[in-house]
Amino acid sequence: MKYVAPSSAEEVSRILVGENGISKILAGGTDLLVQMKSGLIEPDLIVDIKKIPETKEIKSMDGGFRIGAAVSGSEVKDHTGLNRLVPGVVEALDLIGSTQIQGRCTMAGNLCNASPAADCVPALAAVEASANIVGPKGNRKCKIEEIPISPGKNSLKQGEFIVSIDIPDRPPHSSDAYLRFTPRTEMDIAVVSAAVALSLTKDGVCENARIVLGAVAPTILFVEDASETLIGTKLDEVSLQKMSDQCEAACNAISDKRGTISFRTEVSGVLAKRAAKIAYKRAGERS
Repeated sequence: MKYVAPSSAEEVSRILVGENGISKILAGGTDLLVQMKSGLIEPDLIVDIKKIPETKEIKSMDGGFRIGAAVSGSEVKDHTGLNRLVPGVVEALDLIGSTQIQGRCTMAGNLCNASPAADCVPALAAVEASANIVGPKGNRKCKIEEIPISPGKNSLKQGEFIVSIDIPDRPPHSSDAYLRFTPRTEMDIAVVSAAVALSLTKDGVCENARIVLGAVAPTILFVEDASETLIGTKLDEVSLQKMSDQCEAACNAISDKRGTISFRTEVSGVLAKRAAKIAYKRAGERS
């Protein structure tokens, strides 16, 4: 096995293109190292991206933020601007693992691992975040929801890797929330999750909504009709119940040892309703 730690994104791409075996990116390593120790994968090449300056920075950008692919969960949680702009994204990241894991885990790693139960991915998709990708054909930007394509598989091509994630500015009276169900309060993955991002008028009427579910389909699920149901309302109980029902109808869950299809389906609507209420309250308080 070869280990390299390039100092530029372009060098990473060149190295990845030239490797014919199994290549893995090392950012935080909280998934990669566990998979290696468990014998699930045996990489021929590990490319450490932490020496690339832009992967270790959180930068302000047109009212939003650019988060490097190797920025740790702890760094994101401690960032005042991100907590103010996207509290739902921060609370999703805060649910990943223990304090020790938080010091290493990354948003980009959570995204590229392509687990249907990933916490960061629904939350990032709800606020319309995007990934900055470097590859042999140059740079490109991709919506977060287009990265995972099936359990454990992402859409990155040979030689490509994510260098950073962009979270755009949010209008006044906008906020988000993330909730999940797990059998344990810590050190567990979502059985069902829901992320909701809302934008309100000054009068508290919803003018934009994005509802994204996790762990109820092979990839995250943007529920467009449920999102549209909330627009033009003040999230009254009738609208919330209709939205909840639409979330349940959109589910394509499986039964396993962690939850049944019927359980996951019902809880998806419950969590979406609760997250919408939290996001609505936060949005009303944010000028």
